Parts: sequence; C-alpha cells; structure tokens
Amino acid sequence: MVPMNSRERIWRMFEHKSADRVPIVDVPWGATIERWRREGLPQDVSHIDYFGLDVIQTVPVDNSPRYPQKVIEETDQYRITMNAWGATARNWKHQASTPQFLDWTVKTPDDWLRTKARMKPDRDRIPWDFLKTNYPKWKAQGAYLMGHGWFGFDVTHSWFIGTERLLMAIVEQPEWCMDMFQAELDLNLTLLDMAWEAGYTFDALRWADDMGYKYNQFFSLKTYREILRPIHQKAMDWAHAHGIKACLHSCGNIRPFVPDLIEMGLDYLNPIEVKAGMDPAQLKRDYGGRLVLHGGISAPLWNDRDRMEAAVRTLVPVLKQDGGYIFATDHSVPSSVSFQDFSYIMDLVKKVGSYE
Repeated sequence: MVPMNSRERIWRMFEHKSADRVPIVDVPWGATIERWRREGLPQDVSHIDYFGLDVIQTVPVDNSPRYPQKVIEETDQYRITMNAWGATARNWKHQASTPQFLDWTVKTPDDWLRTKARMKPDRDRIPWDFLKTNYPKWKAQGAYLMGHGWFGFDVTHSWFIGTERLLMAIVEQPEWCMDMFQAELDLNLTLLDMAWEAGYTFDALRWADDMGYKYNQFFSLKTYREILRPIHQKAMDWAHAHGIKACLHSCGNIRPFVPDLIEMGLDYLNPIEVKAGMDPAQLKRDYGGRLVLHGGISAPLWNDRDRMEAAVRTLVPVLKQDGGYIFATDHSVPSSVSFQDFSYIMDLVKKVGSYE
C-alpha cells in the first residue's frame, strides 16, 4: 500500500477501513522529553518528527474567564501560578505529574455570576496571527486537524472551582453546575464557529472531560444523564452539523458511560485507561465498528521492554482489525521510558500495525 500522510491514515480509521499502518499519536511528559534529549534525541528535532509519528494539530480558542495569569512562587523544583481560569496550582519542573491545585477564584454561585460576565465571545480570544502562520503549514504536512474544546466536568472541577466543591454542588446545586457547563460550551462553540467561518476548518471537535478514576466514576450514570449528557450531546451535534467527528478524551474508568456515548453519536474515545480498569479489547469487540479507540496501552508497562513487546504483539492485531484504532499509551509516556526503548517500541508498532 502506498504510504499515507497522517490525515489520510486517521481518516481511514474513522471510516473503519485499513490504512498502510495504524496511526501513532502519543504525548510524552515534559520530563520524558528531557530524558530523551540527554539520551540521544536531537535538541532541534521534535519526537514526532524523529520517530515518524502521526501529526494532529489543534485549532485553539480561549473560552476561559481570562483572569490575569501570574507567577506566585518559583523555585528550582516547582512553579506556583494562577491560570486564566482563576486556579492556583503548583507545577513540578522536572517530574512527570499533573498540577497540584491549591486554590480557586470561583467558590460560590455569586463568584460564578461575576466570572460569567467575563466570558464574552471576543475575537481576540482566537490567535489569528498564529493560525495565519501555521495553518497552511499544517495543511501542507497532511496533519489531522482538531478544534479545541474544553467544557464540562473536568475543566470545572480542576481548573475552575475545585473537585470537592463541584461534586457537592452537583448534588445540592445542580442548576449552578449546569449553568457553568453550558456557558463554557456556548463560548467554546461560538469561538470555533468564528474560526471556521474565517476559513480555519478542521476534521474533528475534540474535548477533554475526565469523568473517571481508578475502577470508578466521579458520579453515577443517572447523574451523567441528568447533568452532563445534554452538554456532550450538544457538542456532538455541533460537530456532526459541521460534517466532522466528535472526539472525547476522558481519563479513568468510564465504562458505564460508553453505551450512552455511542447512542449519542460519539466517534472517538481516548485514552482507554487500562490501569483504571478499561479494557480496550472488550471495547473493540463491543463497539469496534462504531467507535475509534485511541490509546489502551497501559503506561506502567512502558519501562519494561519485554512486557511492552508482549502487549503490542497481543493487543495491536486485535485493535487494528477493520481500522478504528490509533496507537498510544493510556495516558502519557512516562519518564521511566528510555529513548532506546521507546525507539524500539515505535519500530515494533509500525511493523505489527501494518495492514500489508
């Protein structure tokens, strides 16, 4: 088969047809890249280009309240900042980890009303100069393009008001929660419409909404259907009305939600977190003809070459059947993975993931 570019290869997965090989789209932690630079990855070359991975580019928009961003404290080990959503968080400089959230600006419905007034669809929320410079390059390189979405439970609990506060509010003040989710979504889609109408079209709408953790979900299926499903449905309907795909990133175990997501029209699910209890092979058997799976290779295996090779040789032939699969770890490539081992695994995936 003639070699394909990333867009062609990924489109074939959405058509549930074979390509030249399975697409490979993975994101290492910053600390992982630091290690690889020390071990042989050239300083001026991205890991995507070096390993010949597939390219997904994002049309970005800013639907945050745009609180002033500032550095509060900085040491050799970490940086504490306040972000545009009003959250204060500690980010470790040389360790692979998620932020440690410390405080939030929005803590009450009254705080929210003041914040909501900041969330207007101004054109300067779109980086026009960035798009003018980079969009033609993305098209020329055959990248698969996704519109950036961020709305719903994940951004609200982590970056906006805090996990415990939101979970309690879902039970005690559901109208407040739904108003936040709706406002985030509406601003997001309005900005993406502006970019689309200016000629910056894309192949999919992708949003992150982590709804699970290890072996469980943050809320019940009943709560999902009442509080969050209408938001996700509107996002999927918007994508399909534009003739593009609807793509959800949701960490943790969200298996009870998958039938609803399929019924709603979801086209793609990532990262299929095995260490949280997700089973990519079972999802393939149940929904392989209707859902593109991206991920599903357990991160704890990646620093053991023998176990990783066994997982690739066992899982990839199953997941690649009739298209519908994009290879990746089930979260991010950890810094325990050496440059040499990652190179070996990428070569193996290309071989085992070939459709020829």
